[in-house]
Parts: sequence; structure tokens; C-alpha cells
Amino acid sequence: MSSSPSERGPERLAACCCGQLSARVAGEPVRNSICHCLACQRRTGSVFGQQARFRREDVTVAGRSTEYVRVGDEGTRARFHFCPDCGSTVFYEPEALPDFIAIPVGAFADPGFPAPTVSVYEDRMHAWVVPPPDAEHWR
Repeated sequence: MSSSPSERGPERLAACCCGQLSARVAGEPVRNSICHCLACQRRTGSVFGQQARFRREDVTVAGRSTEYVRVGDEGTRARFHFCPDCGSTVFYEPEALPDFIAIPVGAFADPGFPAPTVSVYEDRMHAWVVPPPDAEHWR
């Protein structure tokens, strides 16, 4: 018997700018990280990307998406799903982790979203960025 969304934790809605594509999640993320790699900087237009990883069964996607497959620095692939109308990335599927879906934290538009617990590719981090001190730090 599966648990209801309220038993799994909070329910959150991530959406694109125009609202056509969304991802509803139930429960807390299994990982909440910031990535300083150059690909994430280009993808987000910011100095890092922040993403929350959820179990696939806790995510419900609605709307149309266009897909872009990116090969990461270590050769792993991820399928990024973005709105074909406004271009916002709403979720992505890391092929190495088929049981999970990652969602850019900004797509939740929730300033109360939990802080990241992991910071990766810090060797490419902009000098003025200060990740949470209690986060795991990876060069």
C-alpha cells in the first residue's frame, strides 16, 4: 500500500515561466545540491545550478516538454526537459540514476526551500560564492 502525499511530506509544485509545464513532488528531496560546473553555469545563466533530486515515483509531470540531452564532464548523460513555449527547464533525468528526477530549485519559486546540503565542482566556483558551511564540499 502506498502512502498518501501528506504522509510522505510536503507537496511542492515546480513550473516553467508560462505555467504550461509543471512537476508536482511529494516529500522532501533525497538530495539538494549546487553545482558549479561550467555546463550548469551556461544552462542556468547563473554562477551555479541548484537542483533537488526526488524519487521518480514521487514526481508527477504535466504539460509538454522539449528534451535536450547533455553529456557531463564525466561522460554521464542527462535528459533536460524544458517548456517548448517559454524555454524554462523544469526537470531532468540523470541517465545514471533512473530511479530519480532532478528539478532545478528555482522552478519551485519558493524562497523557503531547504538549503543545499552538497556543493560540487567547487574548483569552478566563482570566488565570491559561499556555499553553506555545513554542506558536503567536492572539488
